[in-house]
Amino acid sequence: MRAMVLARPGAPLAPAELPDPVPGPGELRLRVGACGVCRTDLHVADGELPDPKLPLVLGHEIVGRVDRVGAGVTRFRPGDRVGIPWLGWTCGRCAACRSGRENLCSAARFTGYHRDGGYAELAVADARYAFAIPGDYEDADAAPLLCAGLIGHRAWAPVRGAQRLGLYGFGAAAHLVVQLARHAGQRVFAFTRPGDAEAQAFALQLGAEWAGASGEVPPEPLDAAILFAPVGALVPIALRDVVPGGTVVCAGIHMSDIPSFPYALLWGERTLRSIANLTRADGDALLALAPEVPLRTEVVPYPLERANDALADLRAGRLRGAAVLVP
Repeated sequence: MRAMVLARPGAPLAPAELPDPVPGPGELRLRVGACGVCRTDLHVADGELPDPKLPLVLGHEIVGRVDRVGAGVTRFRPGDRVGIPWLGWTCGRCAACRSGRENLCSAARFTGYHRDGGYAELAVADARYAFAIPGDYEDADAAPLLCAGLIGHRAWAPVRGAQRLGLYGFGAAAHLVVQLARHAGQRVFAFTRPGDAEAQAFALQLGAEWAGASGEVPPEPLDAAILFAPVGALVPIALRDVVPGGTVVCAGIHMSDIPSFPYALLWGERTLRSIANLTRADGDALLALAPEVPLRTEVVPYPLERANDALADLRAGRLRGAAVLVP
């Protein structure tokens, strides 16, 4: 099969012909129809997330058709369309798993990090961690739901009751969360890189009532904020912008260091929390809600061989919506 392979962190992905993977017991193999390009892929490729499997096929927003199943798989059969997310395996035995918090399993294995992912023509996954994809979506349109959507939904869930919601960083996840928030009747304030007029216009088009640069003071105090930009310096800024009793959610798997800040920014029962990974329950909830909203993804397709270009465009902030590789 054709694949784009990471040989070592910091190196460009290289095209390769790899043996077709064979699903083991409890696994399925799918022929990849589309794979989203996520900022987490950048963190892995750049060495900001340690100890990846090497060599590695990146990609954890995978949509395709099952073409083979391993022994014991009964949930899916050849021809079914499935999605494969970041969470690829958990132990099922630790305290986190037994209490419904499998996203915090210390032994968890992740797609496109510990297990080969979807920057390829074929991918193998644990069938327990695959999702049926709603028929309303084409493969490329569904791919961003598998991480930008799932992590966005998990980050939004604790603050879905906030009247005024700030979104810091308006990329793949935020362009879906603004739709969830508007569907729930929230008022959305979007913050982008300074000078990014296109992203600000995109946020307004999707229903934000105000858009400006990160660091600007919004026209009204916020009841909650979600940080999708992996910039630790935004944490005290977001705390400054939320009212007493408000919540700031850090949604990225990696973030630059948070600078020291005066306690007064946290005082007043403000809450600062992070979101880690996802659970299968998150996937079921988001994929049931997506057609109801309906969530519309804005995608920029790239052929598989241009995976490095897609990563470079994501790194430079040149994307409107989400990049998707189409083998």
